[in-house]
Amino acid sequence: MELTTWLGTLMIVMASSSAAESPTIMLPPPQTSGGKPLMQALSERRSTREFSRQALPAQTLSNLLWAAAGVNRAEAGKRTAPSARDWQEIDIYVTTADGAYLYDPVAHALRLMVARDVRALTGVQDFLAEAPVNLVYVANLQRMSDAAQEQQEFYAATDTGFIAQNVYLFCTSEGLATVVRGSVERDVLAKALGLAAHQRITLAQTVGFPAHAP
Repeated sequence: MELTTWLGTLMIVMASSSAAESPTIMLPPPQTSGGKPLMQALSERRSTREFSRQALPAQTLSNLLWAAAGVNRAEAGKRTAPSARDWQEIDIYVTTADGAYLYDPVAHALRLMVARDVRALTGVQDFLAEAPVNLVYVANLQRMSDAAQEQQEFYAATDTGFIAQNVYLFCTSEGLATVVRGSVERDVLAKALGLAAHQRITLAQTVGFPAHAP
């Protein structure tokens, strides 16, 4: 069944085992070559708080999520961002005008979690409600059950930082605007996303086209 959304015309794969399972949007294969040289991207990296309302093309979103924490070594299931003890505990929730989705790095797909616009709940700034994409980084503490609470908090924060910097460098390379944000009403957003007690919001990050051409 095809569904036309802001992502473009994509195939919605409905899980046959249960009608209650969420639909999954298969992203286009990521384009893993090209882009600006690393040193140029580092020299141009910046935070931006003014965004165009223009939606990101499906291919751009695919490339963005792969760069953030996609699988870059399929034979071992390794990611573009490191994680302590290979816990891979940070999940990426993608909030758009269409709803909130959970990124599945292995399938390179988006699973619909909330069928309404929750972008305004991803922080306290006014621009969030109209920026095309707000990423929410969520630590699944069950994947870190062999660590003490202090270690869980430390490594979850560290691993989130790796992903956020990947997003910064991708956005710089592709001419996109981005800013990472820590001011989030976590309890409110967690409820809206349907998170469990073992899931903790660490950071959020807005991505879109810049409001003004450089």
